[in-house]
Amino acid sequence: MYAVIRAGGKQYRVAPGDVIRVEKLGSVRDTIHFEEVLAVGGDQGQIGRPKSEARVTGQVVEEGRHDKVLVFHYKRKKQYKKLRGHRQPFTAVRITEIMCDGQTSTAPIPAKSESGVKNVEASATEEHAEAAAPQTKAPLRKKATAKKATKGKKATKKK
Repeated sequence: MYAVIRAGGKQYRVAPGDVIRVEKLGSVRDTIHFEEVLAVGGDQGQIGRPKSEARVTGQVVEEGRHDKVLVFHYKRKKQYKKLRGHRQPFTAVRITEIMCDGQTSTAPIPAKSESGVKNVEASATEEHAEAAAPQTKAPLRKKATAKKATKGKKATKKK
């Protein structure tokens, strides 16, 4: 089952288990309910406006800011240049449940890994790959020699 929701002035097509980045939500909460559900579709491909109250539930995964977008204003021949940067804040939400007309579609709970525990197999593979890689150094390049400056003009032959 999937749904089309509206959040932060944009529309998102979501399914249980999807992680979406929406405009930053005001307060930090663990669970978010998206009340504005525009359409719901099922496995049979049926889509339409929900007849009864439909609701999408999500869990906050993280909050952060997108990559910087540079805005450059320039007018030629007028010595006018202005450079501004902008980073839009976002809230990442994992969709956990879609409810519509008594039907409920839920996402499986992701396995939580401990942050202090390191994956031993992965680290052993990385160490083996580093040992197998040949240890070569790039050859050093010679510095370019400076050309001698000539005094005065070059002598040219006259005909």
